[in-house]
Amino acid sequence: MEMNASYTSFVAVGDSFTEGMSDLLPDGSYRGWADLLAARFAARSPGFRYANLAVRGKLIGQIVEEQVPVAAAMTPDVVTLVGGLNDTLRPKCDMGRVRGLLEEAVERLAPSCRQLVLMRSPGRDGPVMERVRPRMEELFSFVDELAERHGALVVDLYAAPVLGDQRMWDVDRLHLTAEGHRRVAEAVWQTLGLAARDDWRAELPSAVPARWLTRRSGDLRFARQHLAPWVMRRLTGRSTGDGRLPKRPELLPYEPPGPGTAGQDAGPDAGPARRALS
Repeated sequence: MEMNASYTSFVAVGDSFTEGMSDLLPDGSYRGWADLLAARFAARSPGFRYANLAVRGKLIGQIVEEQVPVAAAMTPDVVTLVGGLNDTLRPKCDMGRVRGLLEEAVERLAPSCRQLVLMRSPGRDGPVMERVRPRMEELFSFVDELAERHGALVVDLYAAPVLGDQRMWDVDRLHLTAEGHRRVAEAVWQTLGLAARDDWRAELPSAVPARWLTRRSGDLRFARQHLAPWVMRRLTGRSTGDGRLPKRPELLPYEPPGPGTAGQDAGPDAGPARRALS
């Protein structure tokens, strides 16, 4: 890893985590850690190019088929690959197949870029996490093996307790808040050997415990608005990403958000970050 290295292009590959859900912008689009990272790269490298091929709901097989060949053909300086977690959430998950497909992706991407970045993704504390934790940890152990074999970097978000804090997660309990995405961008930035802006692992202030009724109301709202639709999609074989195209399918010079999203991008001179305190 080169300290204070200069990178001129970046391609992000993956699912909703990399697409940027639930870091919502005023125009209804999603920003997310990859966009934040690209903005910081662009601030120090004029003409910096960025593509984000990630699409919500994608399984590792779809990522390998639809995104990996495109990213490899772009031959960028940096590629980030995060995939397989959607597979681990399925009741019938063939971890051997997941590992094989992830290995195929890494073998294709590592030679095509200057630096491949893999991740041990964060997980929200709670009962769902406990059910899938063994599969996640199996996946992450394999990520470490692949990184060692292919010279990739690993961003260990899973080991950061703050990213398991419920306040870092949106009401759907599946996607990070804006503050969570900001911290992921900082973690990737530092892993690439670039100068730290702050401590992305810093704990949040102590929270005031919510009332029992407030917690139950939140559980019911989550079940109605997010859990039930998710279960229905699993039963019908549908995905939120069906028919959806990547938000940045071409490797083009990075441009900041338009007037409708002014002030939302976190460049190097941005003000204090919003904190997830509620």
